[in-house]
Amino acid sequence: MSSTPTAAPPAAEFPPPTLVTGLWQRKLPHYPETPARSWYLFLVVTVSVALYYQLFVSGAVGNQLIADFHLTFRYFVGIFIIGAAFGAVASVVTGVLDRWGRANIVAYGTVLTSLLTLFAQPQCTNKESFLAVYCIISIVEGAVLVATPALVRDFSPQLDRASAMGFWTLGPVLGALVTTEISTHTLDAHPDWQYHYRLAGVICLAISLIGLVGLRELSPRLRDQIMVSLRDKALIEARARGLDVDALERNQWKQMMHLDVVGSALGISIFLAFFYTIVSFLPVYMATNFGFTAAQANALGNWYWIATAFALVTTGIVSDKMKVRKPFMIFGAIISIIGTFVFLGYTDRPGTDYYTFAAVMSFTAVGTGIAYSTWMASFTETVEKRNPAATAVGLAVWGGVLRTVVTFVLLGLLFVVTAAGTLVNYGPRLQTINAKYHDEITTIQTVGADTLTALGKDPNDVSAQVAALVKLTGDAPADIKTTVELNAKYPQELATLQAIDQKVLIKLLTNPADTAAQATAVGQVAQKFSIPPDQAVARIAAAGKVPVDQLAVASQTGPALTAASAKLEAVSAIPADDLAYLSDHGKEVQQAQADSPKQWKRWWWICLIAQICFIPFVFIMAGHWSPKKAAEEAAEHDAAVQRELASLSQ
Repeated sequence: MSSTPTAAPPAAEFPPPTLVTGLWQRKLPHYPETPARSWYLFLVVTVSVALYYQLFVSGAVGNQLIADFHLTFRYFVGIFIIGAAFGAVASVVTGVLDRWGRANIVAYGTVLTSLLTLFAQPQCTNKESFLAVYCIISIVEGAVLVATPALVRDFSPQLDRASAMGFWTLGPVLGALVTTEISTHTLDAHPDWQYHYRLAGVICLAISLIGLVGLRELSPRLRDQIMVSLRDKALIEARARGLDVDALERNQWKQMMHLDVVGSALGISIFLAFFYTIVSFLPVYMATNFGFTAAQANALGNWYWIATAFALVTTGIVSDKMKVRKPFMIFGAIISIIGTFVFLGYTDRPGTDYYTFAAVMSFTAVGTGIAYSTWMASFTETVEKRNPAATAVGLAVWGGVLRTVVTFVLLGLLFVVTAAGTLVNYGPRLQTINAKYHDEITTIQTVGADTLTALGKDPNDVSAQVAALVKLTGDAPADIKTTVELNAKYPQELATLQAIDQKVLIKLLTNPADTAAQATAVGQVAQKFSIPPDQAVARIAAAGKVPVDQLAVASQTGPALTAASAKLEAVSAIPADDLAYLSDHGKEVQQAQADSPKQWKRWWWICLIAQICFIPFVFIMAGHWSPKKAAEEAAEHDAAVQRELASLSQ
């Protein structure tokens, strides 16, 4: 690393890229000044946001995709699982393809995904073609996942690394925020999922074209060294003239296969299980457990992403100021653990309101942001400690581990939260049926499917009629049976008696010789049935056959039975296919609704335990715990740099 300068300057190997040659030859022969360096970092972050926006659209319109393609929940989750698996492979391969150019991977990769999002994804007409396009996008995302933080590391000295990585980690966070924010304001007006992919494609294509023209990277001689602060610039360029790049780039994978690199990559990957669950399934979780609409769930996600973004940037700045990473990782993890614990406590409280969730999720997000930005800085420094030339390989290890863990996280969710599949697959149609036939379904639930089935086969089944009416009225079975049999035996006579005013009927029953009551009764019957008085008299005389004791029972139970009979009649208005759907899936969905809170709580516990498991890995990473010791080391490094520069100038 301190070889005497003997070789030609890097400028001879990599001439400065022009507007045209820069489309494929992006390597810079000199370390850029701060304005140019800031521009390159800004471009890296911006194209990262665009890429993740495209990747996360599928989660925001998940309910629409499920409905349009008739997806089972298992298939829907399978899309994310397969995509994550392809992304894991792409992350590892990127470590091998790093010689092609980190900036090229990012620039051309984001143009490709934008074109796929704009043109290919909206044209998918079946679930297989949608999965195929999603996998291609995931492959590119896996590659860019490695290349972008490598570029950020190259353009940021160690003492500014947390701030730079804080901005880089805004990529997935702001990508999710942009997705949920746009979806919140457009889903109601544009419920077709294709609209959201086309919109993302147009926006991201414009961004990716800027990246295609403007992205640059350092030459290997410059980036394969450790730059602690910007004051190292002169020394880095002086060393670059004699740096043996080939020697530094040999056996890089072997150098990265150590606990501090692989273990810390595993630690942050499991720590982010909660994050990736929220990214992929927040709308599903909030809809199936709390009845939130897709727009409400996406709006709730905004709180999480905004809080995360704020914590990422703020923590990076403070961490660089204090020159330590580890205390922030521990502090952030503890906050996230507390937030997740509170969050899982609301899982079985269906009445929990929107702003309660917003507050708890924001608190959790702050902890995640604090831990993640400082972890990224510390991880790149851990890799540099092994070999600064192996940055891309080290990040490839991390990317491969992360995507592999995400794959298993999503698989685990399928096995733990089985109720979600039932609620997603059958819940929406059952909700529609319930909304349309709420009263009728209440009648079905009260009477029971078996009794209604018996009545459907034989409407004159007295025992089934009595069983149904008893459940609907609460009257004694004997009274119900008496009334039902009376209605069956004397239908016309009872109709005649019902036409007579209750007070008049009582007078006739107590005093049959009451001529005034007789005349009133005849008039009421004649008017009711539009018949002459003599026929009315005959009908009243025939009604005298009805046993008085049974009539007394019927008069007490009659009004309730009439209302209950109307309810039973209304059930027949439900279409046969809807009734069949209720019969086939109603109990299954009810059971899933009962099981869902318990299963989701179990899953959130798994995420919380994963966050706890992250903490031990912090102790094996590079960096100081004490700001004082970190400052002393930085001062010693500056002095050493000055001494080496002085010796090189002699």
